[in-house]
Amino acid sequence: MKPIKILKATLLLFILSTWLAFCKKGPAINILDTGHFGDTTSPLKDAADFPIGVAVGYTPLLTDPIYAGIVKRDFDAVTFEYHMKHGAIVQDNGSYNFIRTDEMINALGNLGIFGHTLGWHQNQNATYLKNFSGIVVPAATELATNPGFESGLTGWSVFNSGNPAGSATITATNVAAEVRTGTGAMKVVNPTAYPGNQWRVQVSSAAFPTTPSKQYAISYWVKAATAGGSIRLSTGPTSAQYQGDQTIGTTWQQVVWTITANLSSTTFLFDMGQAANTYFIDDVSVQEIVPSSSGGQIAAKLDQALNDWITIMVNRYKSRVKAWDVVNELFTDNGDIRNNNNTSNTAADVFVWSNYLGRDYALKAFNYAKAADPAAELYINDYNLESNPRKLDSLLAFVKELQSKGAKVDGIGTQMHIAWNTSLAGIDNMMQKLGASGLKVRISELDIKTVMNSAAKAPTETLMAYQANTAKYVIQSYFKYIPPVQRSGVTLWGMVDKYSWLYNNGAEFPLFYDNNYKRKPAYAALLQGLKGL
Repeated sequence: MKPIKILKATLLLFILSTWLAFCKKGPAINILDTGHFGDTTSPLKDAADFPIGVAVGYTPLLTDPIYAGIVKRDFDAVTFEYHMKHGAIVQDNGSYNFIRTDEMINALGNLGIFGHTLGWHQNQNATYLKNFSGIVVPAATELATNPGFESGLTGWSVFNSGNPAGSATITATNVAAEVRTGTGAMKVVNPTAYPGNQWRVQVSSAAFPTTPSKQYAISYWVKAATAGGSIRLSTGPTSAQYQGDQTIGTTWQQVVWTITANLSSTTFLFDMGQAANTYFIDDVSVQEIVPSSSGGQIAAKLDQALNDWITIMVNRYKSRVKAWDVVNELFTDNGDIRNNNNTSNTAADVFVWSNYLGRDYALKAFNYAKAADPAAELYINDYNLESNPRKLDSLLAFVKELQSKGAKVDGIGTQMHIAWNTSLAGIDNMMQKLGASGLKVRISELDIKTVMNSAAKAPTETLMAYQANTAKYVIQSYFKYIPPVQRSGVTLWGMVDKYSWLYNNGAEFPLFYDNNYKRKPAYAALLQGLKGL
């Protein structure tokens, strides 16, 4: 067995070689020297002349006083991790529930709030949007009474039973061979044919509500004891409509008849006098036909939903929220605008707006936000810009396109969900291009993974040193390539490791405070970077 010191040295050499491989073209720094990251007492907000923010969650903010105290002590702005998103506020019926959002705002005092996010493909109430727009046609209500005859003939009325009356018998049956599903069916024995007088043997449904000019589908399953049966439907109680005679065989068959209602209350009747036979009827259904929406109709309804959502949100919070992520994660890693083919949309809360509204989805969103609050700063926000030049270039080109169409796009948010071995050259390349855009630039969701697939499986001193140096480098690159007038802030995507979306039950430690609320070396490194040291 190797001595422990040799094992530690081997691990350090491995991590050092990995760091150097990932950080080609980056500056030479002493990655294991954390001595100069000594200040862990000063608030981050005091080290910069632009907002230093942190993402906060509802539960820790409202129930963890230590957490809430640190938020107010070290930061001058916050972003809500979830509770300003569509899925957090819009209910299935389209109403808005602001209770938790308002509770968070009230708990934050005078801290600045960055609005996140007005347009995204995740964390949506997709159920409401699909139903409202007509993408999903709601299940039609069953209008028939006792449609399976499980309660005998309850809800059904015998109007005619042959000539003379009573020569035909109409009963409920529970004989298994005479029932299609469940335990009941209707059995009609007509021993006499009345050609052209189908009404001679007749059973009526209960009345059901209808809307004149709307269409309804009446369906039922039927079979006869011998071949050559005949049945039709007619409507009542007035202004009758008639179905053509249906030839009925000895196996179950479904008959469907579509009517256009001409009354506000309608009945339908089985007419079975045409041919002598024994008939078995089961599984009746009456439902309104809800037509599918066209692409243009869907787009128009979604345009309305987007406008309503953005207008209501921005107007409600304009006194507290002075800047918004208007469009979030519009691009795939290939640099393409999202649609239902290039974006997984099977999760219940996913709704890809741009699949239905097309390229102008973002233009509409920015225009609606500007109309609601012309003074607010409006941003487009995305991830992997430091590691995916194609995506970065697509975003920058698209912003120019939006501006050429008159959109107010004030800035770009780069999320920077990165790791200790993220390429420093990639960070610099991104910052250079963002700086050259002339737009405001936010580091909007910074966290730095440490453990990843390392054998360490814990935030060792070495890994925390890597995290710290990466954190400082991000700030240094931001200062180097983003002119002061374009720097609009840095937001950490969470504060305490255990509350991070990446924590994974202790498998990752990507934030700047440990689980005991102690500031980590990465916190001190951020301070150093912000102070220019």
